[in-house]
Amino acid sequence: MSTTAAGAGPRATPAGVEHFDADQPYRISGSVSVRPESFGALVYDFHTRRLSFLKTRPLVRVVETLADHPDVHGALEAAEVPAHQRDQYLKALAGLAQAGTIQRRLQGDTP
Repeated sequence: MSTTAAGAGPRATPAGVEHFDADQPYRISGSVSVRPESFGALVYDFHTRRLSFLKTRPLVRVVETLADHPDVHGALEAAEVPAHQRDQYLKALAGLAQAGTIQRRLQGDTP
């Protein structure tokens, strides 16, 4: 992960990221499987056949618990991600959303 952007608050959505709103609820996409590993996790999407990696265990915790929280910020807080690292996590989650690994949870969706 990169360094925190100057002036970014802990609840800021990363600049330049479209279609990702950290104030909304998310969940792991139904076609995605997460396999924990010592370095983080392997993520496989059965629809796209894309294999990717989550490089830290805290990021794995955030991704796995997204559906348990009313928004992305709640998942970050529950995973005890330090405020000075939140922008980095939001950028990583935005990338996961863009790749389809995580998706917005709609009202009535089950985790």
